[in-house]
Amino acid sequence: MRILLVEDEEKIGNLIQRGLKQHKWVVDLAKDGEEGSFMAEVNPYDAIIMDVMLPKKDGLSLCQELRKNGINTPILMLTAKGTVKDRI
Repeated sequence: MRILLVEDEEKIGNLIQRGLKQHKWVVDLAKDGEEGSFMAEVNPYDAIIMDVMLPKKDGLSLCQELRKNGINTPILMLTAKGTVKDRI
């Protein structure tokens, strides 16, 4: 399984990447929304994990852009926001 992880916080990104690799998954790490967009457009992924609050292009905008461009890869959104409205 090949996963794209889009996370700007280095410690969090490395922790998630390390955990996924322990399960023998291939993980590419993008550090902002623009890099994540490029990587998702040029590489096939089985899943995308992305932070909501990203520099250069936020996770929600990136998700909308990918769907608009026909990329239907399953996306799991991560957020540190606390309200139910933000999480939904």
